[in-house]
Amino acid sequence: MGSLSIWHWLIVLVVVVLIFGTKKLRNLGTDLGGAVKGFKDGMKTGDEAAQAKAEIAATATGQTIEGEVKKETQSKS
Repeated sequence: MGSLSIWHWLIVLVVVVLIFGTKKLRNLGTDLGGAVKGFKDGMKTGDEAAQAKAEIAATATGQTIEGEVKKETQSKS
């Protein structure tokens, strides 16, 4: 009981090809590749849209705010 050897994977591959056929597997691979490409394009577009929105918000006010955040401490009086 452990990981499967290369021979096990080859037998599984042969069975899958016999069941589904090469044409259906090729179509499945093409569809999967298109979905991954669409996802990447969507992520890139989403990042660009968020960056453009931030730039618009910064220029709409006409000012840039710079600063440093420090934790406020309370003194006992």
